[in-house]
Amino acid sequence: MAEPALQGRHALVTGGGTGIGAAIAQALAEQGARVTLLGRRLEVLQEQARRLPRAQCAACDLTVAGALPAAFEMAARDFGPIDILVNNAGLVETRPFHKTDAAHWSKTFALNVDAVFAGMAQVYPGMRERGWGRIVNIASTAALKGYAYVSAYCAAKHAVLGLTRAVALEAAGCGVTVNAVCPGYTDTDIIGDAVKLLGDKTGRSAAQALDEFTRVNPQGRLIQPREVANAVSWLCAPGSEAITGQAIAVAGGEVM
Repeated sequence: MAEPALQGRHALVTGGGTGIGAAIAQALAEQGARVTLLGRRLEVLQEQARRLPRAQCAACDLTVAGALPAAFEMAARDFGPIDILVNNAGLVETRPFHKTDAAHWSKTFALNVDAVFAGMAQVYPGMRERGWGRIVNIASTAALKGYAYVSAYCAAKHAVLGLTRAVALEAAGCGVTVNAVCPGYTDTDIIGDAVKLLGDKTGRSAAQALDEFTRVNPQGRLIQPREVANAVSWLCAPGSEAITGQAIAVAGGEVM
């Protein structure tokens, strides 16, 4: 029997307890990777870790100075150097631009951009030295187009894509690939909460509120977390070495 594609590799997934992050952790574990899950809610992370063959977890607020390096060092101490980093943790809050203040802007960038930079900075030197690494940043179709009422989020995800492309060029000769996966509206708690909020505000039924999110997808549906995870798994597996600096849209044709 062939050895799993990622056997012996250590993957760290931020926001790994639920939704897209949990699906990514599952997909990488199925390929043989040891997986570290980071997030804010320890009980949720522990529940997900128990589903995986070899996993560990730690509660970590990625926006707190010093918390991320400490968590990454703990992860490496127990599971070895981090070979795969998936920056999945993120935050989106709707707000019209004329009500977008500096506090909202800073909060959005702290998790969606600053934590991505900090994670990459933590693992990239070691990946270069070892001559192998995979960095996958979970961006969004908001990195590829604009959406009303989430200007800070769109700006943050565009920044993540710019960072991805720049570092991919620097890493091109040292065995490290850096890519972004850009999901459209995905069937997670975030969308579930948004559908409920929209229904409450407008008096629409759940089906009518959901249609606001599915109608932008030519396939007329929400993306499934496992579909995003499959893209990440492919980018990390052998045979993907030439794929770097890319924005892989998982969005049913919403962007091309």
